[in-house]
Formats: sequence, structure tokens, C-alpha cells
Amino acid sequence: MKSNNIYIFMNLVIAIAVTLFFSCKNNFDEVQKVGVLQNQPVGEAENIDLKYSEYDSDSVKLLANLLSSKMLDYSNRNFSFSEFPEGIELIVYGEDNKQTKIFADYAIIYNDTDIIDLRDNVIIATHEKDTLLTDQLYYNEKLEWVFTNQPFTYGPLHGNGFDSDKDFKNFQMLEMGGDFEIDN
Repeated sequence: MKSNNIYIFMNLVIAIAVTLFFSCKNNFDEVQKVGVLQNQPVGEAENIDLKYSEYDSDSVKLLANLLSSKMLDYSNRNFSFSEFPEGIELIVYGEDNKQTKIFADYAIIYNDTDIIDLRDNVIIATHEKDTLLTDQLYYNEKLEWVFTNQPFTYGPLHGNGFDSDKDFKNFQMLEMGGDFEIDN
């Protein structure tokens, strides 16, 4: 009788194990889709014409105008950012409505650090007709500071790496070249 009970018990355990084995299904494809969705942008925008302005009691002052054909919003990431894979044109308005134009073939704005990363054919043309050319340029919005470690050309100057305030008044080069005169 004991061997009969053991036989029934063993068959019951085998039946439960087989049921559990066949009831489990492969969710790997679904798990992969979740990972892909988390890596996808949470939003996409086309033909952007974003104006940044400042209001005071009696007027509105236009500070900047961002133009881009495409923006991808990755604010669903732990380190959120906005990507401009087709480049940007940024017009910054200074005193007396003087314009500085910034162009780049690719850009990323990191939301948590307020760092803007401009890449590929970066051009800054100031209202004073000065032009900066480089392949990569970072801008720290909080400090209003630009910097790069890449080769650059700025008027008659050229070299590798520099950092500067946003108005290029306090300018430092890491390696310099070009023709220039120093006034005492």
C-alpha cells in the first residue's frame, strides 16, 4: 500500500512539474520590446521654430530663436536630453537687437546639466562679423561659457582647444597658431 501511495505521489509531482513547464512561455521578445521602447524618444517634433523671450512690465524682448527640422525628446531617460539629429540654427539677440547666429549639423541639449553639445560644422557668426569654426563646441548655459578641445578657427587665430565667455571677451586657447599682434 505504501508503494502505491509513493507511486501516486510521484505521478502527481511529475504531473505538476510538466504542467508548470508547459505553462511557462518565452517572453524574451516582449522583454526586448520593453527595452527598445525605453530607448526610443518619448516625443518627436518636426520643423521647430522656438522663440525664447523675456517679459517685463511693458514689453517683450526676444532673446533667442531656435530653428531645426527635427527634435527627439529623451526625457524618459535617467539622464534626459533632447537631440537634434538634423542640426540647428540658433539666433541669439543681444543689446540693440544685434544678432549672433549659431549653426551645427547635430546638437544635444542635456537637461540635467544645462550643457549644449554642438557637433559637425559648428559655425558661430557674431554681430561684429567675427566667425568661429570648429567640429565640436560645448556651451554651459548656467555659466554662459563655451569650450572645446577640438581644432578651431576664430578670425586669424587657429589652434586646438579653447574656452571663453559667451561674448568671446575672456578667451583662452590651449594650443594656438595663426597671425596676430599683442598690444601692451
